[in-house]
Amino acid sequence: MTWDITQLLSVLKDQDDYVVTQEQDCLLIANSDGLDAWLAISGEQIIVESVLFSAQQVKDRTALDREILSTHMLFPLTTVGISVIEGDEYYVAFGALSSQSKQESIEIEIATLFQNVAGFLDAYEAHLNSLGE
Repeated sequence: MTWDITQLLSVLKDQDDYVVTQEQDCLLIANSDGLDAWLAISGEQIIVESVLFSAQQVKDRTALDREILSTHMLFPLTTVGISVIEGDEYYVAFGALSSQSKQESIEIEIATLFQNVAGFLDAYEAHLNSLGE
């Protein structure tokens, strides 16, 4: 079975730990810790993505990029990339799986993304300017 957004919405909205809403062709998933993730189906893949922080917040992007590349294997199923959102660059965490994946695999991907986002924020905090800097 290949998933569509409507099917995923009906499955995920019953999860106790999430608030799920449909925003056009995507799902916005918020967890109980206040983290958000976007889920979209793109061809044969389901992509789940969460914004980590703005590239403008980073003290030294070269140093952060090197650390990310050196530590990415510590965070299973999730990769860090850079996306342009409304003209600005942001570091994002994302995972991808087949649009034919089992429901359990999709649920694991989302839960792991949320867990890893918290880990990324903690691990890379030293590379960020404090608010107001």
